[in-house]
Amino acid sequence: MKIYTKTGDAGETGLFGGERVGKGEARVEVYGTVDELNAALGLACVALDGEQAADLQGIQRDLFVLGAELACAPGAAEKLRLKLIDRDDIEELEALIDRAEAELPKLMNFILPGGSEAGARLHLARAVCRRAEREFFRVASEAGLRSELGVYLNRLSDLLFVLARRANARAGAPEVTWSSRSDG
Repeated sequence: MKIYTKTGDAGETGLFGGERVGKGEARVEVYGTVDELNAALGLACVALDGEQAADLQGIQRDLFVLGAELACAPGAAEKLRLKLIDRDDIEELEALIDRAEAELPKLMNFILPGGSEAGARLHLARAVCRRAEREFFRVASEAGLRSELGVYLNRLSDLLFVLARRANARAGAPEVTWSSRSDG
């Protein structure tokens, strides 16, 4: 099968279910950003050890499902024959947050993104996740999208923040706290 189909050359793309929509539509922006998030997680994985990378790869699999649901015409998601994102997936993210947070000192100040290579990559993925979340909520009610998808993205951005902090702690990279310019 060839990678190019030429069906998108006029600025349209197909949703699962057959509907054609403009590539600039808000819904397409959301699943494009979820794809970008998945790539950012892949970039973070290469800087992490086996267990941490495995956790992120599980999330990458979830993001394929989430993106597939976003790319469905109304009513077509049920035909995907995939286990859609649900409360159990959100609770798994919460468990990962709790486990990672247990290794960290309490956060008392805003911190600047950065630190170790892994930490910086996770902070970048977090920022992409936050954008995906904002884009999702911009179109969710109008497009009839399930709220679990937005909750998942929200929880994932929290997880990525905590994982960035943990990666920095494990690498011995100090957290740089934010201070306003007036603080000197």
